[in-house]
Amino acid sequence: MDKYLGKRLDGRYEIHELIGVGGMANVYRCTDTVDDREVAIKILKDEYLNNEEFIRRFKNESKAIAMLSHPNIVKVYDVSFGDMIQYIVMEYIDGITLKEYIDRQGIIEWKDVIHLTTQVLKALQHAHECGIVHRDVKPQNIMLLQDGTIKMTDFGIARFSDKATRTMTDQAIGSVHYIAPEQARGDVTDGKTDIYSVGVMLYEMLTGKLPFDGDTAVSVALMQLQSTPKRPREVNPGIPIGLEQITLRAMQKQPEDRFASAAEMLSDIERFRLNPSIVFDYGTSAVDNQPTKHVGTIKGSRFADEENENGVDKKKVDFDDADDFEDEIRDHSVGFYIVKGALISALAVTAVFIVLALIQGFASTRTKDVEVPDYVGKTLVYAKENNPENFRFEINSKYDESKEIGVIIDQDPAPKSMKIKSGSTIALTVNGTDTEVTVPFISNYNEKDAVKAMKDKSLMPEVIYVENTKTPKGYVIDSFPTAGAKVTIGSAVQIYIANGERNAPVKIPSVIGFDVEEAQSKLTELGFTVEVNYDDESKEKKDTVTCSSPLPYGMVEKGQVITLTVSSGQGKKSTVEVFVDLPAGVEGSVEMTVVVDGVVDSEQSNTLIPSLNSTATLKFEGSGTSNVVIQLDGQIYREYTIDFSTGAVVSTVTHEYVTATEPPTEAPQESYEEEPTSYYEDPDSSVEENTEEE
Repeated sequence: MDKYLGKRLDGRYEIHELIGVGGMANVYRCTDTVDDREVAIKILKDEYLNNEEFIRRFKNESKAIAMLSHPNIVKVYDVSFGDMIQYIVMEYIDGITLKEYIDRQGIIEWKDVIHLTTQVLKALQHAHECGIVHRDVKPQNIMLLQDGTIKMTDFGIARFSDKATRTMTDQAIGSVHYIAPEQARGDVTDGKTDIYSVGVMLYEMLTGKLPFDGDTAVSVALMQLQSTPKRPREVNPGIPIGLEQITLRAMQKQPEDRFASAAEMLSDIERFRLNPSIVFDYGTSAVDNQPTKHVGTIKGSRFADEENENGVDKKKVDFDDADDFEDEIRDHSVGFYIVKGALISALAVTAVFIVLALIQGFASTRTKDVEVPDYVGKTLVYAKENNPENFRFEINSKYDESKEIGVIIDQDPAPKSMKIKSGSTIALTVNGTDTEVTVPFISNYNEKDAVKAMKDKSLMPEVIYVENTKTPKGYVIDSFPTAGAKVTIGSAVQIYIANGERNAPVKIPSVIGFDVEEAQSKLTELGFTVEVNYDDESKEKKDTVTCSSPLPYGMVEKGQVITLTVSSGQGKKSTVEVFVDLPAGVEGSVEMTVVVDGVVDSEQSNTLIPSLNSTATLKFEGSGTSNVVIQLDGQIYREYTIDFSTGAVVSTVTHEYVTATEPPTEAPQESYEEEPTSYYEDPDSSVEENTEEE
C-alpha cells in the first residue's frame, strides 16, 4: 500500500488517493483542511531525494508555474522542499488528459480541434511572455475538463528563456513523439520549440494518428530530424486546406520557417475560424510533401544508401569505384537524356490526366443531378443554412441602392435554369459596396434578439453558453469578434450567453459498507443522482455497497450522478439446511432422489421409512441461487428455491405423494398352442443334435 495514503502533510493536507504516476513524482488527490478545498499534490519520489538534477527540475517546475497566472495553466498554491519530502500543492483538475480524449475519439472534429488548440496557444503565449518555455508540450500534459476547458500541467523540464536552453541529448527528456528537431539534436530551444509540439498535437487530433511513429525512441527521433510526414489531408480528406497549412507550418524542421510566436499562430487560427475556406500564402515551405532524400558519397562507397534504422528500404548501388560510375554516365550522350526526360515527362502528364479523368468519372457516378435552387432575394445566411446538396458558394459583391444590404441579387447558374451535380459551385452576388459588415452591438440582448441581430447583418451566429454571475441568465455577455469589428459577410460570430452560476460543490460522503437503500437515501438527500450496478463476483453480503464513483470525499456539484457498485450476493458461499417433511400414513420404505439444478445429488439421495422419521434434513452449500427437486419413488414431491446470499429457502412448491393401492399389472401371457414343442423341448436335445452334427 502507498505509504502516503491516509496521511496528513504538514498537519494540513489529507491524502485520499493516488491519481497520477510520473517519471519523477506521483500525484495525489488531497483535501486542504485549512482552505476547505480539494487540491492535487505532486510528491517527488523517494529515490530522487538525493538526485540534484531531479530536485533542480522539481523546484524549477514550482518556480515556473508560480510565475504564471492564466486560466489555461494549472495554479500552484503551496510548495515544500524538506529533506524527507518535497511536494508542490496545485489546483485539482477533475477531468481527463487530452491524450485519453484523443484515444477515445480517434479523429476529432476540426471545430473542436480549433477550440482546444486556441486554449493551448493562449497558455503558451502567456508562458512565453513571462520568459518560460514549456519544452514538454504533449496531450499527456494537458487536462481536459467536462466543460471543454483545458489546463496545461507539468512544467517539469521548463526553462527560463534568458538562461541556458540546451537539452542534454543523452537524457530522454520530454516525449520523443512531440519534441522539435532542435530539441532532439540538443540545440537551443525557445518558444518555437513549443510551437512545433503544438503542430504535432494538431496533426494527431485532426488525423487520429501521430506524424511519426516507430518501434524505438531513437527511430522516432530520427524521423523528427529527417522525415516529412504525410499531409494531414491525405489521411483525413475532410480537413480544410487552411487548417492543414497551419499544422504543417507549425511543424517545419527549421524554427525560422515556423510561426514566430504563439500569438502569430493564434492570429492565423482566428483568421481561419472566421473564414474556413481561407488559403494562406505561406509559400512552399509549409506544404512540402516530398520525402527527405539522403545523398551518400558515391566515390569510395559500395552503397550509396542502405536500409536505415527506420526500416525504410533504400535501393542499393553496387559500383566498385568512381570510374565505374563515370563509365555509366559516358555511355549515353546529352541528347539521349533530353529525349529520355521528355518522354518520362509526357508519360507522367498523361498518367495524371488519366487518373484525374477516372476520379472525376467515379465522382460523377456518386453525385446526383439536381435543379439549381433559387437564392435571389434571400440572405447569404439563409443560403448556407438551407444547403442540403452541399453546394459551394463563391461570394461576389455588387451595390444596388434599391435593395437591402446583404441580400443576394444575382446568382450563376440562374435559378432553375439547368441541372447540376450536388456539391457544385454557385456564384452568389451579394448586395453591398464591399463584402464586409460591422458586427452589431448585442451585449445584454436576450438570445433570440442577439441571433436575429446577427442574421440581419448577414452573419452566422454561434451561441456559446458560459458560466457568469454578473449577467442575467439567458442574456448576452459579449461576442467575438466584438461589436464594431469589420468581418466578411457570412462569417461566424460567437455569441456568449450567460448560463448562470454553477451549483456550489458538495463533498461526496462515504457510503461503502452501507446497505444500498440506506446509501441511496443518504446521497439523494444531498442532491445527488444515484445509479446502481450489481457485482456478481463480490463476496460481500447481498445489497452491500462495495464502491462508489466518483470516489468519496470528492467535491462535485449537486445533481452529479454517483454510481454505486453493490454486491449481488452471487459470489458469497453459504450452507443452507432444508427440512423435507415426509408423507404420513406410508407403510414401508420410499426411495428419495435429490436433484440440484438438474443434477442428481447421490450422496443425499437415500431410502427412507416415513413411519419412523417424519422429516429428512438436507444440507446444500453454494452461492447465488439453486433449484432443488425432491422425488419420492420417482414422483416429484417438493421443489425448493435456495438463495445462498441470504442463507434461506425463498420458495417452496408442494406436490402430493400418491401411494400405490393396486398390485402392479402383470405382463400378458403369450399363446404357445400352435408350436408348443418349440418352447418346451428338452434343453439338452439341442446339445445332442449339435454333437451329432459335429
